[in-house]
Amino acid sequence: MQITKAEVTPVELNLLRPIAMANVPAIERVSTVFVRLETVRGESAWGCAVAHPDLTGEDSQDVIESCQNCAELAPDLFPTNLEYSLDKLASVAGESSSAMCAFDLAFHDLFGLYTNLPLHELLGGYRKRIQTSATIPISSETESLDKAQELAEAGFRMFKIKGGIDPEEDVRRVRSIQKTLPNHILRLDPDGGYDTQVAIDVAQVLAGKIEMLEQPIPAGDLEALQHVTRRSSIPILADQSVTGPTSVLDMAAQHIVDGISVKVATCGGLHCAQQVDAIARAGRLSTMVSCIIEPRLLTTAGLSYALSSPNVKYADLDGYMEMVDDPSVGGFILEDGWLVANDEPGLGCAVVL
Repeated sequence: MQITKAEVTPVELNLLRPIAMANVPAIERVSTVFVRLETVRGESAWGCAVAHPDLTGEDSQDVIESCQNCAELAPDLFPTNLEYSLDKLASVAGESSSAMCAFDLAFHDLFGLYTNLPLHELLGGYRKRIQTSATIPISSETESLDKAQELAEAGFRMFKIKGGIDPEEDVRRVRSIQKTLPNHILRLDPDGGYDTQVAIDVAQVLAGKIEMLEQPIPAGDLEALQHVTRRSSIPILADQSVTGPTSVLDMAAQHIVDGISVKVATCGGLHCAQQVDAIARAGRLSTMVSCIIEPRLLTTAGLSYALSSPNVKYADLDGYMEMVDDPSVGGFILEDGWLVANDEPGLGCAVVL
């Protein structure tokens, strides 16, 4: 299965509505880069990346240039030699984890085509479906409740409530949703918007009402994050504090948090994500597979990863739902808030550009 050609295609995608998050301007559109590997037999394997300063920390032009460098090398590599191929690609991707993600996905997709196995089985095959949360963006109490009810009617039973701007309002929003939908699972994600004492207070006030508190304080202060974890009766998860395998090793060794969130889109692809989960598992930290605002192809990769490991306790894989005119289709189906993988080889996605 020799690669004959690698194509890099930038695509600008609009969102259904502006997305508000703590500490960043509202996001209205997202730059993406799709990668296609063509084989001598005419098969196509796909990967993609998101290039957005507030989501991945990378500029689109830098990601495109790094992808083009990887594309020049790709025909010299063979899909079954994954370790070797990804190591060589990393040497030309430079500092761009987004470019590395795009080619990591494409090579894993190609490996799945080569073996005729769906990627979730190739990575481990622990399960075939997982329940995901649906995101309630920063908004007023009334708007948050309306959104929660809309999502509940669509079949979701698990919500991640974004916050971090006004802690008191966040508490009111959680309480309002919990009172109206008492059988639904709630998570709160302040995106690093609280200080230490506020995070402790919110955790205490919402004990028994939320399943977890994700990245309550800024990413760089691990000592404070550990302090919050030790004072909280609910699990504390790190998100933006997770910058790669080394950071997770440090968090596991010092038990900074109870669990970690991994995003395939920001860590450089599936290869790195699996390393992170292995370290978390050894350190007895639970893993959540999460997402950014991303095309369905990326969510499919995250789902394949989530389905592969028994250490993945949580899934937050709804970022594709905000996209308009997403060129990637397939990969999985959504059933009452559960993501169910298909049995197509590789990622099982088609891309129409």
